[in-house]
Amino acid sequence: MSTRIQRLTPQLANQIAAGEVIERPASIVKELVENSLDAASTQINIDIDKGGIQRIRIQDDGHGIHKDDLLLALDRHATSKIHNLDDLSQIKTLGFRGEALASISSVSRLNLSSSVDTTNQGWQVIVDYQNGPVLAPISHRKGTIVEVNDLFFNTPARRKFLRKEQTEFSHIEELVKRLSLSHFSIGFTLNHNKRLVHQLRPALDKIIQEERIKSLCGSMFIENAIYIDIEALDLHLWGWTSLPTFSRSQPDLQYFYVNNRIIKDRLINHAVKQAYHDVLYNGRHPAFVLFLEIEPQSVDVNAHPAKYEVRFRESRTVYDFVKQCLHKALAKTFPVSNELTSAFQLQSLNTNEILASEKENLYDYVTKKNFFPLQIESPPIPSTTDSFPVKTEMVQTNHLSKKTIISGDTVLTSPKQMDQLLEKTPPLGFALAQLHGIYILAQNTLGLVLVDIHAAHERIVFERLKHDIKNSGVSTQNLLIPISLSLSSKEAKILEEYQPLLIQSGFELETIAPETIIIRQVPLLLAHTDIKQFIQDILSDLNENETSQRVPEKINELLSSIACHSSIRANRVMTLLEMNQLLRDMETTERSNQCNHGRPTWKQLSLSEIDRLFLRGR
Repeated sequence: MSTRIQRLTPQLANQIAAGEVIERPASIVKELVENSLDAASTQINIDIDKGGIQRIRIQDDGHGIHKDDLLLALDRHATSKIHNLDDLSQIKTLGFRGEALASISSVSRLNLSSSVDTTNQGWQVIVDYQNGPVLAPISHRKGTIVEVNDLFFNTPARRKFLRKEQTEFSHIEELVKRLSLSHFSIGFTLNHNKRLVHQLRPALDKIIQEERIKSLCGSMFIENAIYIDIEALDLHLWGWTSLPTFSRSQPDLQYFYVNNRIIKDRLINHAVKQAYHDVLYNGRHPAFVLFLEIEPQSVDVNAHPAKYEVRFRESRTVYDFVKQCLHKALAKTFPVSNELTSAFQLQSLNTNEILASEKENLYDYVTKKNFFPLQIESPPIPSTTDSFPVKTEMVQTNHLSKKTIISGDTVLTSPKQMDQLLEKTPPLGFALAQLHGIYILAQNTLGLVLVDIHAAHERIVFERLKHDIKNSGVSTQNLLIPISLSLSSKEAKILEEYQPLLIQSGFELETIAPETIIIRQVPLLLAHTDIKQFIQDILSDLNENETSQRVPEKINELLSSIACHSSIRANRVMTLLEMNQLLRDMETTERSNQCNHGRPTWKQLSLSEIDRLFLRGR
């Protein structure tokens, strides 16, 4: 027997809607704080009791709610933030659906009070589950207070799914952290069970902003972060992202905002991952607090009930922009100094520049050439500077020519000679000795530099190989026996759309039937890869993310392996000239602050740190 269709009661409809909006106490805090942010508040105070299960109180100093709108604010889909369909295409507020207060009041005991002026007169509405809302005058400063008591008191089945008090509060604290990181100009306080947890004053400049980040994310993050600020194509990306040497085992320190809205976006996460792919160990995660500003009409924020997901109108453009911004920022992680002067410059060739005489393709280059030992060419080429006579010798390192400073006929090794150069020393200074065939000890203006020889040389070789393949193109190999691959209809459509990308990557493909292709040519470095599975993995990536990095990732993986095996091994005895050449190469090689796996290649010990080791100055 079928039942007749009937209209749900408003109370039941609100409780069902609450199931979409309110997952736990933190969901209520998010909705209410976002309303306070939309109200142009400058200070937001959050008081929590028993993890938010017993009480949530949000107080702000925003523009308030008019007396005649207080009852309307509790209705479903009543809002001041949108007025017509066009407004949905350019949403600038965090909230806009007008369902939060109605949903919250249906599963809790709610008090709402507000004032729109500075006369200390306001109005309060108390929502009674049995008898409906009651409106009454109240003494109230300008702004709004929302108090939520006894969450899920009338839906015990939902209440059973709540966790322990401390667990629920940890979700609230994380949420407040996310919101306060995206609104630096606003002050926040957070109390739990009458105990102050966070008190954040407005951060109106970069220094105070970094202090807020330090208090919420830890001092280690901000001390190991790169600040970026890049604007192009009506997109603006700014914020802090971690050095590759500061990574985490979990993606638990990743905060990304689009127009100040907290988002968890698969496209963005993939772009960040690709930017870090050749500077981090597998399984390690970068940390970041990043802000993307984009025209409101170019992003749909109405893609998820909790508004954590967004859709970009030009998703590929956003993906490439975020990836390239971070990629360029990470490329600059190599030793630099502002202390170099025109009187002393190491006039070196670009570390990525292959000798003009090198005509072999990449495969021959990386498999036949011996990347070490270093060889010194002669005769030396004399040169002078304004301050003292020096001459240079051409040094060939991995088929790359450089100039290395020497004095007279000897390398500058004596303490007196080294002291003469200290004021004009390069970032990594000058080599003093080799320690156990593993480390270089060098002296610079700050103190002692320790360099991991193998890790540093591995990065230098890897960057040269990448540079070579970028300029020479991907070497390809024709298959003696072409590979036939059957595809699903969906895979065939994807292949048709992205075939130019595969051709550009070194593949030659021919469609011989609607769902069958022949592979006749592959990139040379992938000749021993399972090509069938590789192509299907690429198609899967394209279907999931509208992009695939498998070809460059695989090639980089092979180049990284080649670089590792071609680099200086432990116990390789080096001359001072060779050690200094390695230091100069590091200073001109992108990403040389870390090896291919994210390990640091060098460390600085200041004189004060060394003094403390020996209790000097006490």
